Amino acid sequence: MLEAHRPDESLLRAARDGDGQAFGAFYRRHRALVLAFLRRRTGNTELAADLMAESFAAALVAVLDDDRLLPDEPVAWLLTIARNKLLDSLRRGQVEQSARERLAFEPLAIDDEDLARVEDLACSTDVAGSLASLLPPEQLEALSARIFDERDYTEIAGELRCSEAVVRKRVSRALQTLRGAMEALK
Repeated sequence: MLEAHRPDESLLRAARDGDGQAFGAFYRRHRALVLAFLRRRTGNTELAADLMAESFAAALVAVLDDDRLLPDEPVAWLLTIARNKLLDSLRRGQVEQSARERLAFEPLAIDDEDLARVEDLACSTDVAGSLASLLPPEQLEALSARIFDERDYTEIAGELRCSEAVVRKRVSRALQTLRGAMEALK
């Protein structure tokens, strides 16, 4: 099966089994989303590109670790890694490089042309707008609180004045809708 048509879960399993092309396909499929996510939060194209590289390297390290379970929701998992790398960089005052060093990746060399392409890609990928156009407001709110803010279901339920089961269902439905939208793009 061509990598472009394989589900994310299948690509990650294949990558764990040593198929480097599979992780490359996963990277190509989601790099614009991760880059836009980080660019919007940092306001800095070069920093966003650096954080994206470290995020994907950390994802690859996690995939190659046989002791870890592969994620049920690869996109949410990847965005959580990116968010954590961003938060770590803010705390440290620099972008962590441990995952890239562990994989022996060379540092990124970015020139002005690369920065312009990154900026164009980030600007053309409106993450919030895309999510808002795909999801009902209550699902978007629950998904954002759970995935991007990493809040627990009990806390979200209290804020939204509904049961924890309702919040779980909203998040589940939102992820199902996003999976369907991604499958349609393939």
